Amino acid sequence: MKFAVTSKGDSKSDNLAAIIKTYLLDFELEYDEEEPDIVISVGGDGTLLYAFHRYSSRLDKTAFVGMHTGHLGFYADWTPNDLEKLVIAIAKTPYQLVEYPLLEVIVKYQGEEKETRYLALNESAVKSIEGTFVMDVEIRGEHFERFRGDGLCISTPSGSTAYNKALGGAIVHPSLQAIQLAEVASINNRVFRTVGSPLILPAHHTCVLKPVNEPNFQISIDHLTLLHKEVKSIQYRVADEKIRFARFRSFPFWKRVHDSFISE
Repeated sequence: MKFAVTSKGDSKSDNLAAIIKTYLLDFELEYDEEEPDIVISVGGDGTLLYAFHRYSSRLDKTAFVGMHTGHLGFYADWTPNDLEKLVIAIAKTPYQLVEYPLLEVIVKYQGEEKETRYLALNESAVKSIEGTFVMDVEIRGEHFERFRGDGLCISTPSGSTAYNKALGGAIVHPSLQAIQLAEVASINNRVFRTVGSPLILPAHHTCVLKPVNEPNFQISIDHLTLLHKEVKSIQYRVADEKIRFARFRSFPFWKRVHDSFISE
């Protein structure tokens, strides 16, 4: 089996990553950063997000496992104290594959046939460069509302505990094939109205955002934020691709939620 190790970059994570690499090589596994069967992420959820985007072109061939060197993560569930157990599990134990849905983002531009496609593991947020954000929201090809406010956030179920939760969105179990649309500081008065609640869309529903006036936006894909000019539309749907996690032990989602937000 071929493996790769990614690190957060701090001394603790780098040291642990080096030890994991050495141990797995001792077990005669092959180190391959280009075409790994399994990627071990050492750091936190941000480190695993980086690994996901690095290997997003081979999601059907690569599985991920995370070790956190700080606070418990939603993707990084092993601790430094588990290092030897994790190494032995990877080297000796057949693992279960758990798949989570991803978000497909397609940005189209005015006067051009080209489009840009992205995959997000957590979410995509859209905000204006300056002034009020005004966007027509279409669901399944039908106009749903004209949104005015600071922006919109579209998240995956596994990303529903991140920025989406801070916006008052629902926490969605990642076994559900869905995406969620949450508002960022909407303007609601006698003149302007939005639904005012997060929307959870199933896999066969597509959400399209169309600019009303200003065509330039900041569009984030997980940790990456880019300026897009002359935007014609932004399309969101559940992607055909999925991320695969290597599970060597039980990792209940609701326990992660409890430990992250409730447990002292």
